[in-house]
Amino acid sequence: MVPPVQVSPLIKFARYSALLVGMLYGKTRYDYLKPIAAEERKRENEEKKKREELERIAKELAEASEDSILK
Repeated sequence: MVPPVQVSPLIKFARYSALLVGMLYGKTRYDYLKPIAAEERKRENEEKKKREELERIAKELAEASEDSILK
């Protein structure tokens, strides 16, 4: 086996700097997108409730018209 090569301190510094910058960028990006996603989830839940309510009403109307005496 070949012994490991000594890596330049400049290259080590650049690698760890890039790692830290990437972590900081990810954190700021996450903090930026989190409230937007929360608002979208809130809006989707409201739309889902409205859709379920309309489906429930349509189902009740369909059942009411099925049970009519005028068959």
